[in-house]
Amino acid sequence: MSKVKIFADSTCDLSRDLIESNDISIVPLYVGFDDSSYKDGVEISTKELYAKVDKCSKLPKTSAPSPLDFINAFRPFVEEGKDILYIALSSKLSSTLQNAKIAASEFPDAKIEIVDSFNLSTGIGLLVMKAVDLVKENLGVEEIAEKIRELVPKVETAFVPDTLDYLHKGGRCSSLQALMGSMLRIRPIIKVVDGGMIVGQKARGKREKILETMLNNALKDKDNMDKKRVFVTHTEGLQDAMFLKKKLEESLDVEEIIITDAGCVISSHCGPNTVGILYILNEKI
Repeated sequence: MSKVKIFADSTCDLSRDLIESNDISIVPLYVGFDDSSYKDGVEISTKELYAKVDKCSKLPKTSAPSPLDFINAFRPFVEEGKDILYIALSSKLSSTLQNAKIAASEFPDAKIEIVDSFNLSTGIGLLVMKAVDLVKENLGVEEIAEKIRELVPKVETAFVPDTLDYLHKGGRCSSLQALMGSMLRIRPIIKVVDGGMIVGQKARGKREKILETMLNNALKDKDNMDKKRVFVTHTEGLQDAMFLKKKLEESLDVEEIIITDAGCVISSHCGPNTVGILYILNEKI
């Protein structure tokens, strides 16, 4: 059995099956409505989240796990003599990584490697699954962390929201303000660049057209795409996700194309019926 224990937070948006079958520990972020706070994916589901948004007519607030949350999560494995690798939500989007570092400092004799994904959703999940692959090769925690950090800039994350309201109100996307002032049927493809979200591309027309544009953008990378896995991740948008998966399967030679549901924190910022394509490049061009 490996000495390395892999941690992620709930924004990695991996399925329960992937989490359990690969022995990944998840530290949940929080989603709050008024005076009530819920652990993402533990005490509230995405469907329940959107039902509350409809009822309250306002978006929830999200917050990072506290240092104590991480201390309590890490402690049992430190006491077992495990080395810990935690791959975190982008430090440009949350204080989650910083709180994990504070927690790690409470275990000065343990090996705890914390990697900034500079990403979100299964952009993180791709790195977590790569770490799983490396653990199976019996590499040490420092070597795994080094290899994952090398992959961070090679992760490609793009998604199409059905509405801009959630991203706009949440203030998470730096390019949205100007876009909101001149929408006129403009539909954006949101990309993650250097750890933050930007409008990567603007197009006019129906949603189907922008999905095709995002798909074609991904297929331009097919010869440079990591052959292990590709994720299609959605927020209550399974039909679009299945469409994209089918098209990708027709064009790509990869081991697996996995559909996952986004958790509550990601869903609360992107809105319902958001869908994205996420993969790793062999070389960043």
